[in-house]
Amino acid sequence: MNAILSGMRVVEAAAFVAAPLGGMTLAQMGADVIRIDPLGGGLDHKRWPVTHDDVSLFWCGLNKSKRSVALDLGKPEAREIAMDLITAPGEDAGILLTNFPPRGWLDHDKLRERRQDLIQLTVQGDRHGGSAVDYTINSRVGIPYITGDEGGAATQEAVNHVLPAWDLVTGQMAAVGLLAAERHRLKTGQGQHVKLPLEDVALAAVSHLGLIAEAQLGHQRERHGNELFGAFGRDFKTADGERLIVVGLTLKQWQAICEAMGLHEAVKALGERLGLNLDLEGHRFQARKELAALVDAWMSRHSFAQASEALTKQGACWGKYQTLTQLVTQDEACSTANPMFRMINQPGVGPHLAAGLPLNFSGMDRLPAGIAPALGQHTGEVLSELLGITQAQYGGLRARGIV
Repeated sequence: MNAILSGMRVVEAAAFVAAPLGGMTLAQMGADVIRIDPLGGGLDHKRWPVTHDDVSLFWCGLNKSKRSVALDLGKPEAREIAMDLITAPGEDAGILLTNFPPRGWLDHDKLRERRQDLIQLTVQGDRHGGSAVDYTINSRVGIPYITGDEGGAATQEAVNHVLPAWDLVTGQMAAVGLLAAERHRLKTGQGQHVKLPLEDVALAAVSHLGLIAEAQLGHQRERHGNELFGAFGRDFKTADGERLIVVGLTLKQWQAICEAMGLHEAVKALGERLGLNLDLEGHRFQARKELAALVDAWMSRHSFAQASEALTKQGACWGKYQTLTQLVTQDEACSTANPMFRMINQPGVGPHLAAGLPLNFSGMDRLPAGIAPALGQHTGEVLSELLGITQAQYGGLRARGIV
């Protein structure tokens, strides 16, 4: 099937989240992404979650639609083959994505001697090349001290977030960076080495969100539990024990909540009593406790079915809290009714729901979610296709333990 990146070839040497996610993003847009791993698998080949048979759902999830080459990278001959694959000819090739240190067979200068227009993107921990992961970066930028129950002192308890946000953003940034560098090469013929520090991605994000400026201006952000900072939004429990979140970030969203719950007069009176204009999101945040009491009282008198009907009728912004099990068994958005998903039969895992690309291009059909390769599944195919290695030569490589 034709896809928006059909013809592009990317070699990936990577582990964990950010770089493999960047490679998979390109693969799901049709690029030929060839992952190079050591024999027996890399650092993340058995990373949890795993099946009962110890097959990594993590690895399968982040390597869909790629091709796999496995080499004994401890041997010079295998490293030479890896470098040949990275620098193999092709107008839309010569692109490397990695999060390993750029030395040895990943040294940019050495690779560039073989192909002058090489594009290499290296995901780093920090800008100096030091080691870091999402959780150490998150602690560095202060997020654990503004996460957690309201009233907790910012210097007492750190609350780690379970979602690797910076890894996810970095993975998408890696895909963007490679596409930008490839566009530059198309215009100028020049390759380059792009470095993307995980730490800088996080620092940029907290800067864009105003957190750095806020701290520089002398304000220590407090913890607010489940409350939305700067507007109105938090979790509530209905009369039958279901939990949902309502958000009044914009005026339209706030008016929809008030209309659904018949709160206009009570909110008007509250605003007059407090001297606040509750049409303004910042003023709603200042009055969040009093507003929450009004909403909580309404929720306590209505079942989830009644609340969801009233909120939906008014076009309010709300959502139900549910477990991952409920998501996959009860939510239509997480099913094949959503064209992003399809059922795949992943070897070693079995049939399960898998997501393709969230982007939906009007000029191209969406590529269906693919399976992840078995480790080394495409070694012979890729070496023959890109390096012209014959079946007899491949047999010799196998005999010497190179592949």
